[in-house]
Amino acid sequence: MTTTQKLRVHTYSVSVDGYGAGPGQSPRDPLGVGGERLHDWVVQTKTFHAMTGEDGGSTGVDDEYAQHLWRNVGATIMGRNMFGPVRGPWPDDAWTGWWGPNPPYHHATFVLTHHPRPSVEMEGGTTFHFVTDGIEAARERALDAAGGRDVIVAGGASTIRQYLRAGLIDEVEIAIAPVLLGGGERLFDDGVGVPGYTCTGFTAGENAVHARFERGPA
Repeated sequence: MTTTQKLRVHTYSVSVDGYGAGPGQSPRDPLGVGGERLHDWVVQTKTFHAMTGEDGGSTGVDDEYAQHLWRNVGATIMGRNMFGPVRGPWPDDAWTGWWGPNPPYHHATFVLTHHPRPSVEMEGGTTFHFVTDGIEAARERALDAAGGRDVIVAGGASTIRQYLRAGLIDEVEIAIAPVLLGGGERLFDDGVGVPGYTCTGFTAGENAVHARFERGPA
């Protein structure tokens, strides 16, 4: 890890009642029932439209936050539930993520799991690596793979909580969407909060509120 590299969470969307995903994740509902609505704010932006090859899209505060997502990012970490709905030992190597043959990451992406599996090379430069020896091992591998750039902890909520509890995240940006899910997976659900982090920004966008937190000195 270089002195300028950061491990960060960016534009992670939660509902007003604190859920980062709805209940009942399935191939039909990757983010649980109703969870797709959490990302309505970013889907409307010019940046998202450009990523998906479409014209138009909104500009403004939300679009500025969307632009920041891939800025200076060289690797990604995610939990197994974010990678897919398969649980337990991998039955085969057929599942390669929700995103089709060309995932949006375009760099080394490390998937936390208890069950080993060979790395999977995808189109566009994304390679999924499966890490079985914990969050710190994934962090070290991702920082090394990032080549001096930052590493994003993409989700889901349980994975982000683990890194926050360990004090390993440098910056957190959360997009609070105007949605009530009423159930699912909450981002903060252990009753102790996240000591050591200070809110350094709270900005209203057009379709979400963006809260920024930074880790204080050790």
